[in-house]
Amino acid sequence: MEYLPKDPAILVSSVNMLLRDEEFDTLESLCYAFNREPGEVKEYLLKYGFEWSENQKQFRPKGYNQ
Repeated sequence: MEYLPKDPAILVSSVNMLLRDEEFDTLESLCYAFNREPGEVKEYLLKYGFEWSENQKQFRPKGYNQ
């Protein structure tokens, strides 16, 4: 993958997959590898109904952050 997608659903899927498959160990390292700021990605996805779960190490739909 050369860049992070702009479409929110594809971005969530891509980030969660890269973290799940242990390509990257943290959201920060993933974002920096693609020249993006973690806060920027979190803020962008929050506008589309996804929030970062530190416990799960993934983006989840609002309300499912257990």
